[in-house]
Amino acid sequence: MSESLGSGPPRPPQTTLRQQLAELRGPATAPHPLDARALAALAANPGCRRRALLDGAGVDKAALASALGSPSGFGQSQFAFMRGHAFEARVKADGGTELMRLLGVDEAQDVRVPDLSAAGPEGRAARTALALREATAAGAWSLLDHPMLVLEVAGSPVYLEPDAVVVHPGGQWTVVEIKSFPMIDGAADAAKVGAAARQAAVYVLALERVAALTEGARTAHSALLVCPKDFSNQPTGSVVDVRKQLSVTRRQLARLTRIEDIAGALPEGTTFDLDSCSAEQLTAAVESVPYAYAPECLAACELAFHCRSGARRSGAVEALGRSVRGELGGLTTVGEVLAAARGEAGDPEDPAVAALRRAAALRAESLAAAGTVPGPRPGDVEVAECR
Repeated sequence: MSESLGSGPPRPPQTTLRQQLAELRGPATAPHPLDARALAALAANPGCRRRALLDGAGVDKAALASALGSPSGFGQSQFAFMRGHAFEARVKADGGTELMRLLGVDEAQDVRVPDLSAAGPEGRAARTALALREATAAGAWSLLDHPMLVLEVAGSPVYLEPDAVVVHPGGQWTVVEIKSFPMIDGAADAAKVGAAARQAAVYVLALERVAALTEGARTAHSALLVCPKDFSNQPTGSVVDVRKQLSVTRRQLARLTRIEDIAGALPEGTTFDLDSCSAEQLTAAVESVPYAYAPECLAACELAFHCRSGARRSGAVEALGRSVRGELGGLTTVGEVLAAARGEAGDPEDPAVAALRRAAALRAESLAAAGTVPGPRPGDVEVAECR
C-alpha cells in the first residue's frame, strides 16, 4: 500500500463488488467468515459503517485490532469452545437420537439425516436448499446437521451455519441452537438466552428465504434451545420464541447502508491488508470509515477498544451510552454538556440543558450543605477522558 490513501491506480469502473472487497481485505487473504453471532451484533448497531464494511469484506477484526495496538479480549475461550463442541457431539450422537427425543420423537420413528456435503459455501447452500425441499416433500422427520444458509446483508451474501435444522412431517422447519451454558431448574441465564435468541433469529430469517420457494414449508418463529441440564452433561431443551428478535433483526438489517456505497466513498487505494500495511497505514484506513461506538460494543466487537479511544478523543457523548445520548438531545459532545451544565452555553428553554443545570445546582447545593468543597467526582474522570 502506498503511504498516501489518496494515491494509487484508479479502480476500473467494471470492478465488481466482490473484487473490490477482496482489494480491501488483501488479494492474498481469505475472507474471515461472518457468523450469526457477529451478524446479530451488526444488526444491533446498524449505524456503524466501519463494522458493516469490515464484516462485509471478510476482514479479521481481531487481527486488525492487534495490528492497531488495541487488542480486544472479546471472544470465546478455547476451553469454552472445546466444551461446546463436546456437548454438541453428545447431543447429535447416534443420528441425533437425543436431540430428536427433546422434540418428542422416539427411537422407533425413522429420522432422515441427509448428506449436505458440497464444494464451497455456495455449493453447500444449494445442497441445503435441495435437502430442505426433499425433506418437506417426503413428509417425514429429517435432521439437517450444520446446514448452510445464505442471507443478503447490505447487498452482499453472508453464509450462515446453524447447529441444526429439523424438518417436521407437517412441513415445519425448526432451528436448533446448542449451547454449553447450563439450564438449572428449567431456566438459564437471561442474558445468554437473549443472545442465543438473537442468533437464532438470524438463522430463521435466512431460512424463511428458502421456505418462500418451497411448497408446503413454513419456518417456525421459535427455536429449540438445547443446554446441559442442571450441573450434569445431560441435554435438556426449551422452546424460545424469537418473534421479537426476528422483527428487530429484519428491521435493523434493512437499515444497513449497502456495502458498495460505503466502499465507494473511501479514498482511492484504501486497504486493510494486514500483510502489506504498517500500523500507521492501517490506522489511516480504519479512520477513513465512519463508525458508531457505544459501550455495548465492548461485548460484541473486536475493534471496540480502538473505536472507544476515538470516541473519547472526539468527546462524542455516544461513548457514555445510547441512553445518555438519547437524554441529551442536541448536545453531541461532552464539552457542550459540561458548558451547558455550568451555564456557559446552551438554550435555557432546551429541556436537556435545563435538566443539566438543575442537576448541577442540586449537586452544588448538596456539597455546600455538607461543607464540602466541590471537586471532581469519580464519574468525572471518565468524562475528562472523553474530552
